[in-house]
Amino acid sequence: MADLDIVLTDKAREQFTKFLEAEEEEGLAIRLEVAGHGPRGFNYQLDLVSEAEEIDNHTVLDFDTFKLLVHSPSAEHLEGVTIDFLQRGLESGFHFENPNSQWSDPLAKAVQEVLDTQINPSVAGHGGYVTLLDVKGSTAYIALGGGCQGCGMADVTLKQGVEVAIKNAVPGIEQVLDTTDHAAGENPYYQPSQGGGSPFA
Repeated sequence: MADLDIVLTDKAREQFTKFLEAEEEEGLAIRLEVAGHGPRGFNYQLDLVSEAEEIDNHTVLDFDTFKLLVHSPSAEHLEGVTIDFLQRGLESGFHFENPNSQWSDPLAKAVQEVLDTQINPSVAGHGGYVTLLDVKGSTAYIALGGGCQGCGMADVTLKQGVEVAIKNAVPGIEQVLDTTDHAAGENPYYQPSQGGGSPFA
């Protein structure tokens, strides 16, 4: 086994084994990757892949009945993670208990702390949340979700709340850009025809 500490609970192992057995195909493995950041931490992606085709650029963990292929660039974010499988009523899914910080950059860490301690507790009452997507130079890129996406007050929330709080708490941040597609929200105040490109495009 490679030198990467990932713990699978018995329920998680059982579920992974069931998924592979249901495929009735030899040579498949579970592939795990950190696919970005979300309002509650990392976003994770799990796929069934051909073990032979995906072996490059992956750390291979052997769990006897199956192999877990960890995307190598994601490995530093997955050290010490525990994966469980939870069933709550009609809902079920894998749960990741991850001790690692989302961000290694000091500015990004500081912005994330503002979101966690000041911003998200405030907007949670309206069913909303703010996600930090990236920090490049002195610019923080965020996205509004939940009740904040498409809300007519989203621009006020950004300019008078989020941006001010981040700039006050993190002097290295000079600009906060909202990348949200507000036209996709329940009550959009941006219309698709108005355009407006993402800074990530």
